[in-house]
Parts: sequence; structure tokens; C-alpha cells
Amino acid sequence: MAEGWARHLKGTVIDAYSAGTEPHGMNARAIQVMREAGVDISTHHSKHVDELRDVPFDYVITVCGHAHETCPIFPGQAKVIHVGFDDPPALAKNSATEEQALTHYRRVREEIRAFIETLPAALTASRAASLKEVS
Repeated sequence: MAEGWARHLKGTVIDAYSAGTEPHGMNARAIQVMREAGVDISTHHSKHVDELRDVPFDYVITVCGHAHETCPIFPGQAKVIHVGFDDPPALAKNSATEEQALTHYRRVREEIRAFIETLPAALTASRAASLKEVS
């Protein structure tokens, strides 16, 4: 969902990629709720971070705890930032109905959208804060 929002909202200023440490394929519920919001991610595919090793990233943003803990080190000057969001599949797992499951996906979709809307300014602010801490 993060790549979809980044490409949809900030595609002229952000070259977004999404990958995981354990790709599981595209999630049908994520595709559905993004489509509801006017963003088609059905042609995206689940990638492993190793597929992106040669991309010269400025920033790597981890959005789930597992990725934050296991994300490999990227060569170059990439700054790694963690912005955690709840994991919709984990939340939806015990839902009594499909509508309850989709409610989790929709909430996280909107939280991710709100974060993406702050980019790239939020990254610059984060970078400035890091430099102050080091100084």
C-alpha cells in the first residue's frame, strides 16, 4: 500500500519501491481497499529486498516491525527510517466477518496515506533532526 500511495500521490518527486524480507505475494484485501481509494496496485508484485540491491536509495523506510528488525544494510548513503504501521493481515486474522477484516485494511491504508502526504518534507526534517543529534 505504501508504494501505491507514493506512486499515486508523489510520483513526480519520489521514485518508490516496495520489497520485503519475506515476500508473500500481493494481498487481495490490500488490492481491494486501495482500489476503493482510487489507486490500482493490482499490477504490483511482491519483491524481495535482494531484487533492489543495485538501486541507489537515498532513504529506506521500513513500515512494519519485522522489516525494521531484519532489513539488510543497503550500500551507499541510504538513511534507514522506521515508520511503523499495524499489520493488516495480522489484525484481520481473527475477524468474524470480511467487512471487519477490511476495516483494519482501510484504517492502515489511511494512516499510510497520511504519512506519504508528508513526504519528502518529513524525510528532510528527520534528516535534520538526526544531524542535530550527532552534532
